[in-house]
Amino acid sequence: MTRLVWPDLPYAVWKDTYETLHMWTQIVGKIRLARMPWLNHTWQVTLYPTATGLATGRMPYGDEAFEIDFDFVAHELNVRTSRGDRGTIQLVPMSVAQFYRDLLDAMGDLGITAPQIVPVPVEVAVAVPFLEDVQVRPYDREQARSFAHALLKTHLVFERFRAGFLGKASPVQFFWGGFDLASARFSGRRGPAYAGGVPPHVNAHVMHEAYSHELIAAGFWPGNADVSRAEYYSYAMPAPKDLPSAKVRPAAGGWLADRGEFVLPYEAVRTSADPEATLLEFLESTYAAAADLGHWDRDLLEEGVRCDCDPVPPAMRRPGK
Repeated sequence: MTRLVWPDLPYAVWKDTYETLHMWTQIVGKIRLARMPWLNHTWQVTLYPTATGLATGRMPYGDEAFEIDFDFVAHELNVRTSRGDRGTIQLVPMSVAQFYRDLLDAMGDLGITAPQIVPVPVEVAVAVPFLEDVQVRPYDREQARSFAHALLKTHLVFERFRAGFLGKASPVQFFWGGFDLASARFSGRRGPAYAGGVPPHVNAHVMHEAYSHELIAAGFWPGNADVSRAEYYSYAMPAPKDLPSAKVRPAAGGWLADRGEFVLPYEAVRTSADPEATLLEFLESTYAAAADLGHWDRDLLEEGVRCDCDPVPPAMRRPGK
């Protein structure tokens, strides 16, 4: 078996395919939003990495269920039902409007009535309604596959990192609005009223509810026109006063004052001698800095043994424990 490497992901090269995937995942994500019961911090809307792409997971439909799965290796979008039926769309260059219509048709062929959604993208500066976005958009198969591989490699490290926390923590999940993979840990205390900005075309209530409790979050995103590189990030909400001056590892990571978060370039991880260890070091050190400065009860939130035969791995233990 060929070892799956951390792929190159230059924003300037793949940004057009990236923008295509952003719109396609928004359509699928909005269907999930319409079908799922509400969860705290809007966790019910997210997509989840798979071995080959992204999927909604199970969604209810009457007394049955269905799911939608992006496969960026076979280059298919699959709609599957609990009856065992399946509809498939080939992922090729096409307009957002065509993708939207093809998906609704595939669902209709399986007897699934399309839910009512707001057919306009969110968290983008120019929000063209899906059915009015008729220009054919590119879909480069190798670039989509590289993104899926980067997402998978990142997800595996984030899952390992999440396993070392005993308190409330989000799943490692993909937010289709911001097009980022993220996971958050919570102190157990309520946070102050949110006073930050609101992304374009997003209800302010979403932000207030998302940050209703103290958290430390980390994530991965491919960049955008203003930040033209893929990055890992880590931040605390609210941020302790001395967090910007905290020393974190590796040396390639650092604090960005204009964004209020620590950032580590994806390229620094990909090209390191041990990408998994490099990324894990960034996640652990930024969390530790924010948790210590925020006076989190780390003994309560982190210590423990999952079972007699499966102790917390040494890499997940606090120094000196």
